Amino acid sequence: MADEGTVSAYPQHWEADVVLRDGGTAHLRPIRPSDAPALQTFHVSQSESSIYLRFFSYKARLTDAELKRFTEVDYRDRVALVITVGDELIGVGRYDRLADPSEAEVAFNISDRHQGRGIGSILLEHLAAAARECGIRRFTAEVLPENRKMLAVFAEAGYALDRRFDDGVVSVEFEIDPTEKSRAVMEAREHRAEALSIQGLLAPRSVAVIGASRRWGTIGQQLLAHVVDGGFTGSVCAINPEALELGGMLTYARIGDTPGRVDLALVAVPYDDVAAVVAECAAAGVRGVVIASSGFAEDGERGLALQRELVRHARSRGMRLVGPGSLGIANTDPDVRLNASMAPAMPRQGSLGLFSQSAAIGIALYAAADRRKLGFSSLFSAGNRADVSGNDVMQYWEDDVATSAVGLYLESFGNPRKFSRIARRLARSKPVIVAKSEILGLRLPPGHAVRTSQAPPEALDAMLRQAGVIRVSTLEELVDVAQILSGPQPRGPRIAVVSNAASLGRVVADGAEGYDLTVTDTVTDLDLSGRSTALPALRARILDLIDAGAADSIVVALVPTAGVKPDGIAEILAECAEARSTTIVAAFTGILGHPERAEGLIPDRGTEGLGSPTVPAFTSAGDAVAALAAVVRYTEWLSHEASEPFEATHDDDGAEDLIDTALAGVTGPDLVRLGPRQAADLLSCYGISLLPSRPVASADEAVAAAEALGWPVALKSTSSSLRHRLDLGTVRLDIRDEPSLRSAFHFMEQSLSAYGELAAGPSAEPRLEVQSMAPLGQACVVRAIEDPLLGPVISFGLAGDAVALLDDWAHRVPPLTMLDVRDLVRGPRASEKLFGYEGLPALDVAALESLVGRVSLLKDRHPEVSVLELKPVVVSEHGLTVLHAEVWLGNAAHRTDSARRAMSDQ
Repeated sequence: MADEGTVSAYPQHWEADVVLRDGGTAHLRPIRPSDAPALQTFHVSQSESSIYLRFFSYKARLTDAELKRFTEVDYRDRVALVITVGDELIGVGRYDRLADPSEAEVAFNISDRHQGRGIGSILLEHLAAAARECGIRRFTAEVLPENRKMLAVFAEAGYALDRRFDDGVVSVEFEIDPTEKSRAVMEAREHRAEALSIQGLLAPRSVAVIGASRRWGTIGQQLLAHVVDGGFTGSVCAINPEALELGGMLTYARIGDTPGRVDLALVAVPYDDVAAVVAECAAAGVRGVVIASSGFAEDGERGLALQRELVRHARSRGMRLVGPGSLGIANTDPDVRLNASMAPAMPRQGSLGLFSQSAAIGIALYAAADRRKLGFSSLFSAGNRADVSGNDVMQYWEDDVATSAVGLYLESFGNPRKFSRIARRLARSKPVIVAKSEILGLRLPPGHAVRTSQAPPEALDAMLRQAGVIRVSTLEELVDVAQILSGPQPRGPRIAVVSNAASLGRVVADGAEGYDLTVTDTVTDLDLSGRSTALPALRARILDLIDAGAADSIVVALVPTAGVKPDGIAEILAECAEARSTTIVAAFTGILGHPERAEGLIPDRGTEGLGSPTVPAFTSAGDAVAALAAVVRYTEWLSHEASEPFEATHDDDGAEDLIDTALAGVTGPDLVRLGPRQAADLLSCYGISLLPSRPVASADEAVAAAEALGWPVALKSTSSSLRHRLDLGTVRLDIRDEPSLRSAFHFMEQSLSAYGELAAGPSAEPRLEVQSMAPLGQACVVRAIEDPLLGPVISFGLAGDAVALLDDWAHRVPPLTMLDVRDLVRGPRASEKLFGYEGLPALDVAALESLVGRVSLLKDRHPEVSVLELKPVVVSEHGLTVLHAEVWLGNAAHRTDSARRAMSDQ
């Protein structure tokens, strides 16, 4: 145990904003000596029973010595964390390292007034994370039997508990490394809390518009009018210090003057006044604020600092914050009818949940959806996404029975690992459509203060595919797909094409096959010329196709016919789709100058006809097929059972110690490269073996190495840029005797000297190595990096021109499932060479999958591993051989999606 006089630097990275069980927010941080008065206030406000349960005796006040010991810690052997709301301390958790340096005793004290808000479980998660960082692996605690709440915190955390009853006290011990169960418990609690926090925003009992105005066209005037005109079922008030009455209602000078507590405040005041207004909302007990005002992170460092201060102030006082620069939020539930947005009328009721970020994109997305007559369950514009994000809203939509599909237009990512985790779970029950620009993660839009990615752009797309989301590129494509998801979803890739023009039918069929859809029937003799018989004939033809059972969906592509209107055709198609629960998509091409609408959900049933059958219609057959193909890919993903996480038997106990030793003394952004022996030892912790090799500085050493390793051997450069270049003479293979090795050594000396690779002098580092020969096979590359945005990224490709010239890589973001590993290995276009290419025998893909999975486990568990590259990995018919490994370590960037609940810093 360290000397108590040795105090580590204050661990700023342990601070976090957290969402409590009831959806409220709080701030968690390490304790400081200045917390002594607050700790005393906390103590004396506790009941006698709570004090007794914590200290095993009653004490009215803490002594000065006790306050000093409790608040002055070294942040390593003695750690205490506190949770605060505003200036009030509402919970304390601490650990003290025991004689065994891998163990610590843990204790908690939760405010009586805040019991039941999940504070104890949050403190336990964060204490465990801090302890693991400090080399502690096991917690112990002594609890009185009557302290059932504290025992429940330990029992429900998901750790494997060892409980004993001795001398009137329950002793609890458990390993604090995250387990599958503890992670599941953490994620379930996080889900419930974040869903409740969003529900509080979308279903408030009272709304105040701060900055309401009678001047027509101002944001404040429109927000107030939209809330009132939308028929909000709760109470509404206007805040304006210069008006006595607005819109027929009494106004108030400030939020604190309103009778009763306001749940949701809509803020539309000048940029410089926003901070003061948010502070007033916090003081008045407001649960959430939507900031329509803009000009924060877009205003350079000053604006960014002000935006972060707004978020810090709001979260620390229990509020959620939407924006700044938000278009607003809306909830079409008839029991709420909240239009707290710039949408001029209450959005059409439906089952699509829609999320956007910047106001401009939100306006365009809403307009596109409105044109198609799409109905919404709720709308959410996050603006700069300083606090509430798409991750939060997805947590809410997962439980919302009114939402059957989700659409998100993303301009930036704050926590993509968490997004992937939530989206993968959500997509199992509800389709998730994601539109993103091609530069998402690479460059930030104005006002978005998050990290950017250094990984290949394909890695982010791979993460989205892993999560099962329907990936589109534009907002128009998003609403195209949403149209199809409003009705029955296809059960497979088989489609029938129906048209009244042979050429159009062939074009649609060809296009469908280009999207990997299977065209089972093409009907191009449809006759719609008879006005009285056309629609009955169409109904009969469509029902016959469905009943034949050869198609999972039908694309009806039609050119205009005199006397037959799109609405009438759509009516028939909608009835057929509903009667047989089959996906039918209509494409009305070539319509010019007609007043009838030919795209969107038609016929238009209006809000009164919610749930009435409609058909998704397009003016472009190509768009219809592309949207249908995207939905089919989702249903095929959905048809696969959720894959189990990749697991492998290995002993990784020594990995942490090896990494800690290698990083001793490394500060800042510096990286340290592991030597060959260190790299081999780290890999062996995960069951990965390297082909033996020995560095050599002379021909005699080379011969000695070959004798020790066994003939035949390879002689190669240790330079990362030359070690694989057979064409440059820096590699010699299959050397079978001493004369050949000596000759090869002298030749290599001459070859490498031309590249400046052989330093002179007895102390020079050897630039050549002798290695055992590997069996013949296909050379591959496995690479893992720690990306600032995505976290761990695993990449796989076939060595040589495929990756060097054609960039033929596949990428995945850990943690990986068994299916992820399988798909990663099969992802590169050149992967066909692994499965018996051009008559050659198939290679040991199972061994390759095991290697890739083990690398993913190592990388996911050790963010300190900045770069890991295995190159080449030679895969043969039976087994594989890893010839070389390069490993670079650095100070771990603290991952946002770790085994503790924390709100992302935007």
